[in-house]
Amino acid sequence: MKQNKRTLSFASDYMEGAHPEILRRLAETNMEQTPGYGLDEYSETARAKIRRAAHAPEADIFFLIGGTQANATVIDALLRPYQGVAAAETGHISVHEAGAIEFGGHKVLTLPHKAGKISASQIESCLASYRQDANREHMVMPGMVYISQPTEYGSLYSLAELEAISAVCRAGGVHLYLDGARLAYALACPADDVTLADIARLTTAFYIGGTKCGALFGEAVVFPKKNTVPHFFSIVKQHGALLAKGRIAGLQFDALFSHDLYRKGGETAIRAADRIRSALLQKGYRLAFDAPTNQIFLVLDQKQRERLEEHVEMGFWENLPDGTTVMRLATSWATREEDVEALIERL
Repeated sequence: MKQNKRTLSFASDYMEGAHPEILRRLAETNMEQTPGYGLDEYSETARAKIRRAAHAPEADIFFLIGGTQANATVIDALLRPYQGVAAAETGHISVHEAGAIEFGGHKVLTLPHKAGKISASQIESCLASYRQDANREHMVMPGMVYISQPTEYGSLYSLAELEAISAVCRAGGVHLYLDGARLAYALACPADDVTLADIARLTTAFYIGGTKCGALFGEAVVFPKKNTVPHFFSIVKQHGALLAKGRIAGLQFDALFSHDLYRKGGETAIRAADRIRSALLQKGYRLAFDAPTNQIFLVLDQKQRERLEEHVEMGFWENLPDGTTVMRLATSWATREEDVEALIERL
């Protein structure tokens, strides 16, 4: 009798624990006594490595515990109480953070998207509409633009797009904030022409994702210009996002930015995703979006979905009007070649 094959998990990119090198470093330093709250030597070393990688020698860098905490804290710190943040209607802060931004007192001003992206012209129109509205004193003032790289749809902003958005934001006097939860998978993608240094040059603030990119947890918030937010440390604590044992987060980023580990983890995910996308197309499946990074969105009818779900754990994305469903497959720094082969076989 044929045995049932194990279920393969491609549901998300943070299912595993951490890269073995991070675990080795954590175990190796476990009994050391260091100052708390990110004031330790490992956090300082990590900051220095990130500054070099971003070509931002004066950058202020803080290690927060998660992406939602990073978004909520940075947005609240940069905006005045009467301001809101413009974002794609599909942006993470718009749909997948349980109203965390609004809970902090700032409205998310949603804009229509194209493959998860918003454009410089849309932002310019948004700012002009506010300025020209005779009732603007009764309205929420846009004070920031939020984007992510990659987007929720796995798409990428090109350098030209990012430069145009940055120029509009600076001309309009609003902050540009980039969510880098999956940044490793953007930086490692052959289709990407935006570097970490470009991001530092063009934004007010951004964060480098650790949770989805090989760390146990943690995100590195970067303000390229020194003292952009005075007393940000205190603001982080107010938001419950400060880790007492800060060296645990700092040491992880020290490891990720040593020996090119962050980019190499991204490359593992991209290679796996490219193979899966190619196999899906060869076998007649339809992709919902042209996403070149580590997220793959495929359209399944009910029978296809039921058959695949017997073998593969996927993430639900959305139901389409024709009765089909968009499901997501995600690869990561930890995706194994044998699991990719097994998935392709089961397609």
